[in-house]
Amino acid sequence: MAAVVLGVGGGIAAYKSCELLRLFTESGHAVRVVPTASALRFVGAPTWAALSGQPVADDVWAQVHEVPHVRIGQNADLVVVAPATADLLAKAAHGLADDLLTNTLLTARCPVVYAPAMHTEMWEHAATAANVATLRARGAIVIEPAVGRLTGADSGKGRLPEPAEIFALARRVLARGGVHADLAGRHVVVTAGGTREPLDPVRFLGNRSSGKQGYAFARTAAARGARVTLISANVALPDPAGVDVVRIGTTEDLRKAAVEAAAGADAVVMAAAPADFRPAVYSDSKIKKSDDGGAPVIELVTNPDVAAELGERKRPGQVLVAFAAETGEGDEALANARAKLARKRADLIVLNRVGVDRVFGADANAATVIGADGSLTDLPEQPKDDLADAVWDLVITHLTHTS
Repeated sequence: MAAVVLGVGGGIAAYKSCELLRLFTESGHAVRVVPTASALRFVGAPTWAALSGQPVADDVWAQVHEVPHVRIGQNADLVVVAPATADLLAKAAHGLADDLLTNTLLTARCPVVYAPAMHTEMWEHAATAANVATLRARGAIVIEPAVGRLTGADSGKGRLPEPAEIFALARRVLARGGVHADLAGRHVVVTAGGTREPLDPVRFLGNRSSGKQGYAFARTAAARGARVTLISANVALPDPAGVDVVRIGTTEDLRKAAVEAAAGADAVVMAAAPADFRPAVYSDSKIKKSDDGGAPVIELVTNPDVAAELGERKRPGQVLVAFAAETGEGDEALANARAKLARKRADLIVLNRVGVDRVFGADANAATVIGADGSLTDLPEQPKDDLADAVWDLVITHLTHTS
C-alpha cells in the first residue's frame, strides 16, 4: 500500500478527482487529499474527507503541531496533482509556497505527476509552456491534457484526462518503485491496432489486433515522462492519459502518419499490425453474390512495409522497434524474426508467437526481443504494461549508448 497525496487545483475539473480518489482508495492506497482554497469552492472539504477517510486542510495553520507543510510531502510515495491549473503549475515551477499544497510540492522527494486542465489558450501560452518545461526538466511528469469539451461551449486541448487513465498512469509510476522519469525530454512514437483495407463500402481485410499492447507502450512511456504520439488503427480503447492520439484506418494512412511523426522522434515502436495486402480494386458498391452462387475473385496487391521505410529513413541516434507476429515455433520463428530485423533495419524486434486465442486481445503477453547487436531477451508471460516497460528498458539502453 502506497502513501499517495492527491493535490487538487481550483478548476471546474476538480469534481473528476473524486473518481480518481475512489480508484486509489479502492486499490488499497492511503490517500491524503490536499486541495487549494479555490478547489474547495468546487468540491467541499467534507467530500474529500469522507472519500479519503483522512482530514482535509488547505493551509499550513491547521494541526501545526504535526508540521503538515513538511510531513505530508516527506511521507508520500507519490504526489498526483489533478487538476493542475495554470496558476498551480506556475507556482510549482517557481517554487512558491503560499498554501499547504505548494509547500507539499516543495518537500516531496517522491515522483510527482501533474494532470493539467485549463482552456486551450492558457495551455498554449508561452508562460505555461515554459513552466511545464521547467517542471519536466526537474523530473516531474506533466502529462498532456486531453482534447475535448471544455467549460461552456469551448472545445480544444486542455481537458483533464479521464480519471481511470490518470490512475493507470499513476499505477505505472508506483510499479517502478518510485524511479523518476527516465524518458523525460524524449519524444516517442507508438503505433497500435490493426489496419483495415476496404473491399467495398461494408467489407474490409483486417486482422485480430486489439491495440492493447501498443496502448500499453504508450501508457508506460507517458508514465516515464516521454512526450508520446500514439498512431491508433481501428482501436476501441480509451485514450491513455497524456498521449497525443492520431487515428488512422488503412496501411497507407499508417505509413503517412508514421513517417511524419517519426521525423522528430527519439524512438519509434511499431506495435500496430498493418495489413500486408489490400484489394487491387475497390468497389464503390457492395459486392453481390452471383446468381449461380459463385464467389468473386479478389485480386490483392502488396502494401508498403512501413517499418522498413522507417528503417531507411532512420536518423542517427533514433531507435526503431519492429514487431514479428509468428505462428511458428522455436528456431523457425527466431529465424523469421531475425530476417525481419535485418530487412527493416530495426534496432530491436519483438517476437510474438500468435494464434486465434493467443496474444491478440489478451491482457498478458510473452515475447522474445532480438537486438541488432545479437542480443536475445526472453520476456515471460506478464501483463502487457509490464512487458512494455521491459522493452522500454532496452530502448533506453540504446538511447543512452547513442546519445
